[in-house]
Amino acid sequence: MTRIIGLTGGIASGKSTVSNLLRQAGLPIVDADQVARQVQRPGSVALDKLAAIFGQGVIAPDGNLNRQRLGQLVFADPTARHKLDRVMQPLIRDAIWQAVANFKRQGVANVVLDVPLLFEEGYDTDCDMVVVVWVSPITELCRLMARNGYSKAAAQARIAAQLPLSTKMARADVVINNDGSLEQTRRQVAQLVEDLQGTR
Repeated sequence: MTRIIGLTGGIASGKSTVSNLLRQAGLPIVDADQVARQVQRPGSVALDKLAAIFGQGVIAPDGNLNRQRLGQLVFADPTARHKLDRVMQPLIRDAIWQAVANFKRQGVANVVLDVPLLFEEGYDTDCDMVVVVWVSPITELCRLMARNGYSKAAAQARIAAQLPLSTKMARADVVINNDGSLEQTRRQVAQLVEDLQGTR
């Protein structure tokens, strides 16, 4: 039987780093962000719906989604964010569970479900284990500003759009502390992989 491990964290907690380390250790990953990009590819139903709701400005000249423009529209406006979620989440959810089903058919022991909004969208209820990547609030804010070039206010708005990391930690089975060095994170991930392999 395939065990589903939910992986989540804050917007700049280093979840992608942990996901990559798990992938390098041989665990299959279903990445919700990659799934969303596939669902939103040029000419897709999802992209047409987004343009109808938010205007043609969310479509870049090359036909791809203009993520920066869409982000400006939805992160400061809860109503707009709700409209986005109502369109996208069912499509993303279906594609994610199709990918998980493919891994189950292959008989893999563990599959990692890498979902930024794991708790917010209710994916955690279908996971056998939930791993949360944690950093301190100041680290999260500074990393997001540095990584994306956001102002402090813009970064805070994006962080506020998700459940607080403290709430996610309280609901986790495993917490990876990513506030230290990469080597410290590697050691924690290696221990997690060892634990998963030892409990097949």
